[in-house]
Amino acid sequence: MPEANSASATAFVELSARGPATQAERIVPLDALRGFALLGILVMNIQSFAMIGSAYFNPTAYGDLTGANYGVWFLSHLLADQKMMSIFSMLFGAGIVLMSGRSEAVSQRSAGLHFRRMGVLFAFGLLHAYLLWYGDILHAYALCGLVVYLFRNFRPWSLLVLGCVLLLIGSAISIVLGWGMQLLPPEELAEFSRDFWQPAPEKIQEELLAYRSGWLTEIVHRAPTAFGIQTFVFGSFIAWRTGGLMLVGMALFKLRVFDATLSSRTYLAMIAAAVLVGLPAILFGIHRNFALGWSAGYSWFTGSQYNYWGSLLVSGGWIGVVMLACRNERLVPWTRRLAAVGQMALTNYLLHSLICTTIFYGRGFGLYGHVERVGQFGIVLLIWAFQLGISPLWLKHFRFGPAEWLWRTLAYLKCQPMRRER
Repeated sequence: MPEANSASATAFVELSARGPATQAERIVPLDALRGFALLGILVMNIQSFAMIGSAYFNPTAYGDLTGANYGVWFLSHLLADQKMMSIFSMLFGAGIVLMSGRSEAVSQRSAGLHFRRMGVLFAFGLLHAYLLWYGDILHAYALCGLVVYLFRNFRPWSLLVLGCVLLLIGSAISIVLGWGMQLLPPEELAEFSRDFWQPAPEKIQEELLAYRSGWLTEIVHRAPTAFGIQTFVFGSFIAWRTGGLMLVGMALFKLRVFDATLSSRTYLAMIAAAVLVGLPAILFGIHRNFALGWSAGYSWFTGSQYNYWGSLLVSGGWIGVVMLACRNERLVPWTRRLAAVGQMALTNYLLHSLICTTIFYGRGFGLYGHVERVGQFGIVLLIWAFQLGISPLWLKHFRFGPAEWLWRTLAYLKCQPMRRER
């Protein structure tokens, strides 16, 4: 049954009447968690920026996978793959509850503002996907956000059940597709593998040349890839997982998980579940994928299920770690920096694409396919240092990041003040 927004939301809507949240209204642990997830997402996304797309899903498709390069892939898969995006999706759902609660506390209406926000975000996503990088997630958040908004007033446990149902549907679709693929004639399965999963040398060379050339050449390759993600991949995987996690995030927000006010025992239990159940499940999945040679008929669908479910517990463990860190006074300088990154999450996310496409694509330094995983992680560390440094500095002078300012201005149909009052 639906209920009014929780006390966690209400406590933060009473501080202001209209417009975007002021600095005093920010929930620092929530912002810090968003910043943590935003930085963590780059650990995975840089693989798509730097190497052929197949290497993101199948580590044996391209590049060296021995020694330190294997170690980088292994730890990235174990600790970051789907975990950071899970956290980000949950926080997006939490944000819907928070922002609609603020709006409804004043005017009893929030639909118009919400749908404008999602419309603007969808437009950002399309521009991002077709002009910069096919791996955009903003369009998916906008589409899922349109639907999950309808459930924002449900009780926490109802939201958890509904979220789990969507996650189960997504899992079932993957398993059924995997079974169906294994029933394909051998020649069709081999063709799929040559085209996508384990590309033939000529396919690899075609992709390398596309992204090492100029912008017009990239877009010819990027547009159909982005369209495939926004259609087949969205319908068969992204919509169910992302929508389900948004509902879970709404529930966790109402249960006050994201404001670091629960007992230490609760957060430690989340960490224990990640270590004792989530990580072993993912490790077993890694073992099975290598044992079966990362075959297209198994690893792309059925073999991914260990990480699909294990990542949910590991993301919960990361939430526990960040919440406990936010309660540690000695870590305040770092959690405040993370919160600044999180407050500018849209700007920093788009900045990842601008920086990385400049480094790897032909319109920049043209290093696409030349940098192994160890080097990629070195670039990630440099970008982390830059964003942890620049985000707090920017917010000393400005209310929002540039992308956040544009998003809010278009959503509120009113130019938002940018500079901070001194």
